[in-house]
Amino acid sequence: MKDGVNGVALGVFIFFFLAVTAMGFLAARWRRAADEHTLDEWGLGGRSFGTWVTWFLLGGDLYTAYTFVAVPAAVYAAGAAGFFAVPYTILVYPLIFTFLPRLWSVSHRHGYVTTSDFVRGRFGSKGLSLAVAVTGILATMPYIALQLVGIQAVLDVMGVGGGASSNWFVKDLPLLIAFGVLAAYTYSSGLRAPALIAFVKDTLIYIVIAVAIIYIPIKLGGFDEIFKAAGAKYTAAGAGGLVPAEAGQWTYATLALGSALALFMYPHSVTATLSGRSREVIRRNTTILPLYSLMLGLLALLGFMAIAAGVKVTNGQLAIPQLFENMFPDWFAGVAFAAIGIGALVPAAIMSIAAANLFTRNIYKDFINPAATPRQETRVSKLVSLLVKVGALVFVLTMDKTVAIDFQLLGGIWILQTFPSLVGGLFTRWFHRWALLGGWAVGMLYGTIAAYGVASPTQAHFGGSAKDIPGIGEIGYIGLTAFVLNAAVAVVLTFVLRALKAPEGVDETSPGDYTADVGDVGVETELPPATADASH
Repeated sequence: MKDGVNGVALGVFIFFFLAVTAMGFLAARWRRAADEHTLDEWGLGGRSFGTWVTWFLLGGDLYTAYTFVAVPAAVYAAGAAGFFAVPYTILVYPLIFTFLPRLWSVSHRHGYVTTSDFVRGRFGSKGLSLAVAVTGILATMPYIALQLVGIQAVLDVMGVGGGASSNWFVKDLPLLIAFGVLAAYTYSSGLRAPALIAFVKDTLIYIVIAVAIIYIPIKLGGFDEIFKAAGAKYTAAGAGGLVPAEAGQWTYATLALGSALALFMYPHSVTATLSGRSREVIRRNTTILPLYSLMLGLLALLGFMAIAAGVKVTNGQLAIPQLFENMFPDWFAGVAFAAIGIGALVPAAIMSIAAANLFTRNIYKDFINPAATPRQETRVSKLVSLLVKVGALVFVLTMDKTVAIDFQLLGGIWILQTFPSLVGGLFTRWFHRWALLGGWAVGMLYGTIAAYGVASPTQAHFGGSAKDIPGIGEIGYIGLTAFVLNAAVAVVLTFVLRALKAPEGVDETSPGDYTADVGDVGVETELPPATADASH
């Protein structure tokens, strides 16, 4: 690590930060609507984004600063096991092709802003809707905090913020400024701000990865030398070389599958999806989003390069920023750091908007003020988006960073438990609303308790996301095990509750809603639950 502040890199970083700040505030004038005081406008960008804007927005949403830092850091620490993120993003795109267009269509037809809106309308259950909303908010909070961890990693390597200064205010001032600015332009511009900034963020990331994947191997003697150095490190550490041991294959496979199922359950993923202006925009996006998987595979290779370059860090999250500072000229290191920093601002903005929309629509309006006007909803959502950011900031500044990482792993386990209600509801009304709620409760309880019991060399609890799979004897992803239990309980309870003729709630959707597009007129006559089951 270079001594002192890297002035050139910091100057380039500040230049890009100021540029995206200006874009964030100017975004309020981009495609300005006649009535800006609705959640459709502030929280979904007027549902007006086309294919490329939506593509950049979803990419900016899913490929975050933490992805840029953590995926290669996992490879740096654990070898090929860290590549699980690559197959899971490959698995997720055929999956979302089947259900995202249906979610967009029914949401467009009924004006749904959140997944909980859909669940409430589909199953006629505010209780189930509340469970989905609370889960989404809980899972999103540590995810926002991790974006701060990514920015802190960059600031540490540049020599500003997070250092050994005894004055906490001076130490954390750069981070406070960054998220103060983020809060201001998100409040002002809503989803339009991250949508516009996402163009800059993704362009910078592609440039940095393209340069890194060519320039760094040349300086290190080629990929043969890189893989040789990485293999030697893992062999010396008793990890068996580049390929993970056979005992870890169940963990790898279940983690990839479970993560694929969970990715588009996150509220911010759905928020970006519902901002698209047509069903066809969503269908096209599911076919071109895999381009990001190519980027992710190249990004993961940076972990091997950090080993070959002799990067030594006590915190693995610093490995890639340190690699950039060591290998790149100072000016281009600044470009790389800006890519990571902006890669934190975009998803943090979308996540805070998504969490705020959930609170406003499915807690505030459903349970506190049912008569809230669109203007009141928008005002509450703006205020809550600020509180969410402040909460994430306090979380990072007052707690050990590993706690944020552990809670994000727990968030993945939690959010997966909303899959039966959301995706199941998009295709069938067969599940009973109380059965889905019971399955959700079992999955949440098992997942939380199982994760609490996982220890690591540095953590007594929440030390990982893998544990023995009951009845199989293999170690697998806790979230997927909890999901299987969730689905099993929902199926069994549905049979029981139907036999008891328990009230099923009113389905306000109809079959045609799930294939509707812009310009379609007329709402089909609502079917009774029994008929709707057979039709979907």
